[in-house]
Amino acid sequence: MNQATHPQRPEFGLIIVGDEILSGKRADKHLPKTIELLSARGLSLDWADYVGDSPERITRTLKRAFTSNSIVFSCGGIGATPDDHTRQCAARALGLELSLHPEAEVFIRERMKDIAKEQGVPYEPDHPNNVHRLNMGVFPSGAEIIPNPYNKIPGFTCHGPGGGAVHFVPGFPVMAWPMIAWVLDTHYKPLFLDAAWMEKSVIIFGSMEAMLTPLMEQMEKEFEGIKVFSLPSVDHPQYGRHIELGVKGEPSLVDRAYPELLKGLRAFDLEFGPELVRP
Repeated sequence: MNQATHPQRPEFGLIIVGDEILSGKRADKHLPKTIELLSARGLSLDWADYVGDSPERITRTLKRAFTSNSIVFSCGGIGATPDDHTRQCAARALGLELSLHPEAEVFIRERMKDIAKEQGVPYEPDHPNNVHRLNMGVFPSGAEIIPNPYNKIPGFTCHGPGGGAVHFVPGFPVMAWPMIAWVLDTHYKPLFLDAAWMEKSVIIFGSMEAMLTPLMEQMEKEFEGIKVFSLPSVDHPQYGRHIELGVKGEPSLVDRAYPELLKGLRAFDLEFGPELVRP
């Protein structure tokens, strides 16, 4: 029984930039937090890319993002030190010029004044350090500002020819996470759902994935919009060797598909463990 097709929503993607992540010097915290921020709004992450501080690789990654229909958050590399390439790569990926964003300049100069006041020195707009700081507001032409509640140094948004939008935020979690939340709440609230995603699954003993594959394929054909998943384990501390088989998707669709999955499993001589539900 084919279900009516649900309205398509854009995919959500995440790009994390930095050699320090790939080298293991720092552990990435953006992936789980972005999943959490999306989940709290009834949304889910569709893909994630990690890329080091290579301008060529960053540019290629951003080109893919801009030519997709994805809503993407890019964390890191938007500073003004020699190893920060993301702003330049965004312009290169879009074939645009870089220029000092007037609104970003205002925010950055406010930050300079704050620093001078904190240090008890006069604000000198033409001091070489302050002139250099303005580079943090040099964005691709047409970029939109993302406010930074932590230190006023903004991020930015660029839109691509494929309908994709990439929202660039710093690599520091204390800045990036509230900025991602602001983007979601400001630009994507119509996409929010109270309960957009659900998983229902069952623990199965005494089976192999190959035996269950035809049933999984049949379920995805019959219930358009759900995803069937199989998570095998050989050394689970509680269940030992087992397979967790389930469906995930829009809750009302999952509620219809899951009983059919159980019905299909009963055709096999299997031992069943507990059933699991995850919002």
